[in-house]
Amino acid sequence: MSNDSSTKFTKPGLAESTAIAGRSVLVTGANRGLGQALVEEALRRGAKRVYAASRQPFTHPDQRVTPLVLDVTDAAQIQSASERVESLDILINNAGVSVPDDLTDHSAFAQHLAVNLYGTLDVTRAFLPSLKRSRGAVVNVVSLSAVAAVPVLPAYSVSKAASLSLTQSLRALLVGWGVSVYAVLPGPIDTDMVRDLDVPKTPAEDVARGTLDGVERGEEDIFPDPMAQSLADGWRAGVAKQFERQNAALVAAEPIAA
Repeated sequence: MSNDSSTKFTKPGLAESTAIAGRSVLVTGANRGLGQALVEEALRRGAKRVYAASRQPFTHPDQRVTPLVLDVTDAAQIQSASERVESLDILINNAGVSVPDDLTDHSAFAQHLAVNLYGTLDVTRAFLPSLKRSRGAVVNVVSLSAVAAVPVLPAYSVSKAASLSLTQSLRALLVGWGVSVYAVLPGPIDTDMVRDLDVPKTPAEDVARGTLDGVERGEEDIFPDPMAQSLADGWRAGVAKQFERQNAALVAAEPIAA
């Protein structure tokens, strides 16, 4: 793994512009929707290797792509995937689930948390040794529903709020290792997940472009589409963001172990 200081990530929010070119990237949920678009966008920007992880095997014509079978709720598959990846610069936790519910089915919460919260945490921990060596980045695809619930998707909204809190905690805890942590906060994306919702949606390709633009600019909270961007300035200057930074100062000098 190259340790060229010109391509290292530094503290989120203070990072220098960092190109995707020449980096190794892993994308979960990579076989469709936003995950597929993120794979293609990373390739377009010159990534040297893209590990495309999904629950079902698939092939890709670009030789820079290495498909991985990875269910983020399966500990054995996570371990196997981490052993196959020789080095990693950027982990994009994109895999997610969204199932309509009306607060009457407890299992809906368990299903969403298993993928959207614990899956993100478990995959991150598995690849943390590689990311520490590369002084790399974790990019968690969250959602605007993390900050304002979508009432027709309550379990999804709860899980994404938890994912945002996890992302903020990882950001504070991993900065001591030189690992940057980014939250991606998109509005509705034109994918199968929300196709039935009668709301304006942004093409996945545009969200992928906005996401990697944000990573390259070193924006710790990325608002990758027009709906999200309308909230960006208020979020970044708001009391919640200030409170996050205040709480981050409570972290001990010694970072967490892998």
